[in-house]
Amino acid sequence: MATDIATRELRKPVDVAEYLFRRLHEVGVRSVHGVPGDYNLAALDYLPKCGLHWVGNCNELNAGYAADGYARINGISALVTTFGVGELSALNAIAGAYSEFVPIVHIVGQPHTRSQRDGMLLHHTLGNGDFNVFAKMSGGISCAMGRLNETHEVATLIDNAIRECWIRSRPVYIGLPTDMIVKKIEGERLDTPIDLSLPPNDPEKEDYVVDVVLKYLNAAKNPVILVDACAIRHRVLDEVHDLMEASGLPTFVAPMGKGAVDETRKNYGGVYAGTGSNPGVREQVEASDLILSIGAIKSDFNTAGFSYRIGQLNTIDFHSTYVRVRYSEYPEINMKGVLRKVIKKMGRVNAAPVQYISNALPDTEKGSASQAITHAWLWPVVGQWLKERDIVITETGTANFGIWDTRFPADVTAISQVLWGSIGYSVGACQGAALAAKEQNNRRTVLFVGDGSLQLTVQELSTMIRNNLNPIVFVICNQGYTIERFIHGWDETYNDIQPWDIKELPVVFGAKDKYKGYRVTTREELTKLFANKEFNSVPCLQLVELHMPRDDAPASLKLTAESAAHRNK
Repeated sequence: MATDIATRELRKPVDVAEYLFRRLHEVGVRSVHGVPGDYNLAALDYLPKCGLHWVGNCNELNAGYAADGYARINGISALVTTFGVGELSALNAIAGAYSEFVPIVHIVGQPHTRSQRDGMLLHHTLGNGDFNVFAKMSGGISCAMGRLNETHEVATLIDNAIRECWIRSRPVYIGLPTDMIVKKIEGERLDTPIDLSLPPNDPEKEDYVVDVVLKYLNAAKNPVILVDACAIRHRVLDEVHDLMEASGLPTFVAPMGKGAVDETRKNYGGVYAGTGSNPGVREQVEASDLILSIGAIKSDFNTAGFSYRIGQLNTIDFHSTYVRVRYSEYPEINMKGVLRKVIKKMGRVNAAPVQYISNALPDTEKGSASQAITHAWLWPVVGQWLKERDIVITETGTANFGIWDTRFPADVTAISQVLWGSIGYSVGACQGAALAAKEQNNRRTVLFVGDGSLQLTVQELSTMIRNNLNPIVFVICNQGYTIERFIHGWDETYNDIQPWDIKELPVVFGAKDKYKGYRVTTREELTKLFANKEFNSVPCLQLVELHMPRDDAPASLKLTAESAAHRNK
């Protein structure tokens, strides 16, 4: 009786699951990744009603990787797993998203609230009555937690979690018990969209920081701009490009920032990664007397083994929560507002011409009679083959480092996992990215993954087929874990893999007529494939075995691996 009265008092009653999924649709989510389980099944019934497509992945880890890739293209994503076994399988992917500032709403179907209160001995538990232990595990890799256990706070918890996910660009955790799925809450709140705007900077503080930045910028003789991943994640790329245009300053990207900048612009100079950089890039960046560093993540692989040679005394760091000018830090100030005002107030600055653009075949490869596909030859050629608006995904390893030497056409998006570096990430991420691309008028999606990495997450080829996705997947066949070999154990069996008939794998997954496979062993064969109009039109899923020498790798990988090996000792 009490429930009936409470329901009648609601102006627009709506089930909790519907409220949650309608909010996800509101912020741009159209597809939900995950794996079904008995604690989330009833919630999944609400997806079609809310305009959401269920992807259905092969396992939760892959689903997490896919949600990561989807979010990097779409802006935010959703992942649904079941209590215990499902959510724990996804934690590696969620940790990677937290590490690399990727916004995923992780929804976990949980047992009935009464079962939790009574400490019942249920499946998927530790058998000790503790129903909080798994959520606690997610606590350290989530920027907000919403345990939907009481109807009076459900809407607030959902809205807060989604807002924090968007604003802070990191995963959030929402626990949805089975009995709460159908509970009624006030739906009138849905008439007002969630406020996703950034909290405004204090105007006086912002103006002061802008004046300090301009003081050093106007005094500099040869300033440069260096853009990194957090410029992408925290959505300041419009400001970056306006700054490039207004200042004319030489602009470079860090490896994790690859794709952040329009590389067709005349003042784009290439990838800076310390000793892993092209010599011309390294010389110009390290000779600068002021570096405007936007969204930096100075990790080992992102700096070629901490080999940056730029001092803090010559650096202004712009971040989502602070700005650091030389050694003075200004907390609780967002870079977006500061950059916008710097652009508006900036006068004429000293802009040196860009000395080098990394888009050409190295001299050692020009006119070479070799037919072996080497990394030094491959990556500049890939740059000539790519199209505007392509999405390019590279796996941790040779591809991740090789892409530094590829100059992108306009509006190309790059996806990699340089900081977290979980082997196999790229295959799942490719599925998610290709799905988001399909929802955005079929942008072409291209993946470069090693034969070793592929073996960890190969099942996502099946999910691509199931969802009618058409990425081009290049599998670099070089007989195992190349990056690991360069770090330690060159000839050890633990860096070897079982060779697969890779080209036929999609057939095993039921591709039938929705697939084309190729085997490429020479430069001539790859050049012909790149010129093939049907191949380039991506009519279906296409997989290319790209055979390369076992002992070949990009020079930047060799330097970074050497540094990692030294630190490990």
